[in-house]
Amino acid sequence: MEKYDKAQKPGEVSIKGFSKPDVLQLRFNGVPVSINGNTSYTNKIETQLQFVLDEGETNKLEIYNNETGSEIAGYTITYNNVEDYKNLYFFNLPGIFLQTYAVKPQVNLGKVGFEFIFPNLGEFSGTSLKNVKGILKRENGVVLAEFEEIGKDNFTAVKMYNSFSSTAPVYLELYKKGTTEPYAGSEMIKVKINQHTGANMIVLQEKMENGKWTVKGDIDIAGYL
Repeated sequence: MEKYDKAQKPGEVSIKGFSKPDVLQLRFNGVPVSINGNTSYTNKIETQLQFVLDEGETNKLEIYNNETGSEIAGYTITYNNVEDYKNLYFFNLPGIFLQTYAVKPQVNLGKVGFEFIFPNLGEFSGTSLKNVKGILKRENGVVLAEFEEIGKDNFTAVKMYNSFSSTAPVYLELYKKGTTEPYAGSEMIKVKINQHTGANMIVLQEKMENGKWTVKGDIDIAGYL
């Protein structure tokens, strides 16, 4: 015997995303999502999906590159997990897709502000850590800011210091949380970062170079916002 009427609940997904320069298309169960009359979009992408979920039903929400037709990300939404998708954030740039929403922080005139995110932490180092500690220093070793937890999913809170140069790089040393041990391996992990006044929103990436893993901080998404 099966129940004639299946259990139902309302579903609602609030989407906040950003893409540049790629033009994206959202598809819900294969149907393009219209935002302000458009079925493809770039820059700021914000909309709200509202639908009804039957128990046992599966719904697919997908993000596509509208020009190449390739799928960038896909999410399966069901009666049981819909609460996990109340808010869906993403940030799409050439070669990188972050499942986070990026908001440029307010930084006072004459100050430098830094935020960090580390989405592929462990990809090449093999660490199982979910976050690392970061200490930002000048070339001469003076500490500018400390970040207790740089994680995979969200940018850290902004830390600010007085601007001292428009050309001098700064260095981020990465450790296991609460220690002065490198988060993986035995050698100090030191990332050279080009700073500028105002907001710096750095995406840290583990990469392989000459057969050895290293960490780079070349991507600053503040310039896109």
